[in-house]
Amino acid sequence: MQNNESAENYLETILILSKKLPVVRSVDIANELGFKKSSVSIAMKNLREKEHITVTDAGFIYLTDSGKEIADMIFERHEIISKFLINLGVPDEIAVEDACRIEHVISAESFAALKKHIHSL
Repeated sequence: MQNNESAENYLETILILSKKLPVVRSVDIANELGFKKSSVSIAMKNLREKEHITVTDAGFIYLTDSGKEIADMIFERHEIISKFLINLGVPDEIAVEDACRIEHVISAESFAALKKHIHSL
């Protein structure tokens, strides 16, 4: 579970950084997450082996189709859950932190129902 959650966090971070930066490198991910570059390198090796990312010779990291699919799913969950909690009156910072945890464990069924509810408001 923890390993999958970690992979999902890395993929989501790559997606977010790719929207802000011309290219994403391990050092960018390490800086964004506050992790050591060595930890990020190990994670990138695992994601590369699972074919969720590609890394160029220059060290530029790109999501593959499967990696982007997972990242998009987690990002959408994060956005919707954060907004939902904020709408309930949870302070922004706490809502974002809680959404980070919930996004990995919520079932597809519960998330679909939450999303439907939010869109009906």
